[in-house]
Amino acid sequence: MRAQALQDKQRSLRGTLPEPTAIRLWRAASWLACAEAQEENPDLQFISLWIAFNACYSVDEERPQGLGERDVFQGFTHKLAKHDQTKRIYNCLWQTYSGPVRTLINNQYVFAPFWEAQRLISNNQPDTSNWKIRFEKSSKAAMGFLAQQDVPGLLSVVLDRLYVLRNQLMHGGATWNSQVNRPQVQDGCHIMMTLMPLVIDTMLDAGAEDWGEIFYPVMKP
Repeated sequence: MRAQALQDKQRSLRGTLPEPTAIRLWRAASWLACAEAQEENPDLQFISLWIAFNACYSVDEERPQGLGERDVFQGFTHKLAKHDQTKRIYNCLWQTYSGPVRTLINNQYVFAPFWEAQRLISNNQPDTSNWKIRFEKSSKAAMGFLAQQDVPGLLSVVLDRLYVLRNQLMHGGATWNSQVNRPQVQDGCHIMMTLMPLVIDTMLDAGAEDWGEIFYPVMKP
């Protein structure tokens, strides 16, 4: 489903959706449309897709101390899976697992502890990260989640990898159109272009579900 179809569906449901949900999904679909227009520019396509995802899951509320972005991902994916009655998201991940999903999960360059180890080494400190063991454990866990049809578990691993890629791009940790990080950027785009329409559509079908307050609500004069 392309962005225009999702925007048309959002218009048709606007009167039945809570206003924050209607706004967040309109914003998400608009950034999906932007991503569709960036097929020749994977860096900008991935950034646009991540903004679309951010519009879907971000909630304007004070977080309990110690609650990080990955914890927010997990809460969102559990709620999302609850409403995905026909397992479209699982089927999406299953169909792409032999390609971009598996490749991304097995890519050490989008595994946060790998970079933690590099920082220690560059500061002449002993590498206490145990990143290789954690990497293997994480990859095996993803395969287990897939076999068990555990959508929140599998999504948590995939999003964890994509979040590292997001940080590399958004924090200036990569060169635009660089050949160094092409595989992970291309895999990230493929996964998110497949996943985001399903996320938005599932949230539209969820009707009155409370997805939380949005950042920067529309201010009417």
